[in-house]
Amino acid sequence: MKANLAPVRFLAHGKFAFAALLAITYCLAYPSTTAHAKKKPAKYGTIKVQTTPAGLPIEVDGKPEGKTTSDWRAWDRDPGVHTVVIVLPNGQRWTREIILEGGRIKCVALNYRPGQPLAATSPWPFPVNLSAPSQVTDGEVITYTADTTYKGSSPLNYTWTVSPANAKVLSGAGTPTISVDSTGMAGQRITATLLVDDGSDAPNCRQTAEASTLIPPLPPRENPAKEFDVCCTCSFDDQKARLDNLAVELQNDQSTTSYIFAYGGRTSRVGQADRLSARARDYLVSQRGIDPSRIIVLNGGFREEECVELWIVPSGATPPQPRPTVQAGDVRPSRETPTRRRPRD
Repeated sequence: MKANLAPVRFLAHGKFAFAALLAITYCLAYPSTTAHAKKKPAKYGTIKVQTTPAGLPIEVDGKPEGKTTSDWRAWDRDPGVHTVVIVLPNGQRWTREIILEGGRIKCVALNYRPGQPLAATSPWPFPVNLSAPSQVTDGEVITYTADTTYKGSSPLNYTWTVSPANAKVLSGAGTPTISVDSTGMAGQRITATLLVDDGSDAPNCRQTAEASTLIPPLPPRENPAKEFDVCCTCSFDDQKARLDNLAVELQNDQSTTSYIFAYGGRTSRVGQADRLSARARDYLVSQRGIDPSRIIVLNGGFREEECVELWIVPSGATPPQPRPTVQAGDVRPSRETPTRRRPRD
């Protein structure tokens, strides 16, 4: 029994499509015995293929099987569903699933002839949904995943763009899923945009989706100002040794600032706190080469004894405040005349 040839049109992606005439014939195959002999169930069926023109590459169940001929080529296969793929002269792939029964022969005759430009067969529009976490911590890897409903035969193209530009794509370019590194992106929002198309020029076959992830700002680092040293009723030589140590710390970390609080004693001469702070600053600048802009000197008020307080303040830390212990109204300044200063060595 042979079926009549029936024309079938196949549409393809691209600017030019094709038309083909296809006939599938079904032939009953029985063992060559008498009608009264007991029939045994066949263990396999047969697929036969011929094409016009001949010489087209052919695959059966995903395995290359050489090229077609103008005569029948046959393949014995177990009963079930089998896939035949023929590569046409224009490079497109003709695919057909064949349900094969034991003891049967199914014949595929393919006549190819170039056709006129036809519309693409892509079943567009195909919706694209993009998922991603709404928020991650700085340093975490963000995964953006596309879910595409698509029933076409052409492979889809996935084109990703990520902003801001310094967000680094770790993997997945050209696939439905990408991984993005969020390191150094604290306080910003990373946005991934996906363009999906089927390789055709049809505008409706281009779908886009977008998803954003927030990377919150990092909490402030605990790096407060620290009291480096304090010297009360000290000789200037003792103070210089302490100022030398302070200078080393400032030189080791150029981002820090020094605060110097000078306190007058309960019975100090008038203006003694200002003299102490000025002397400390002059020594750091002239003898140790510290930038004056990095030294803040303040009159701290009064304590029981004359004191000089040295602080190191990291960049961004809250500056320290003076801590006087004697109220100004309780101070009784000394009336003695200061002795003449010895020349500095």
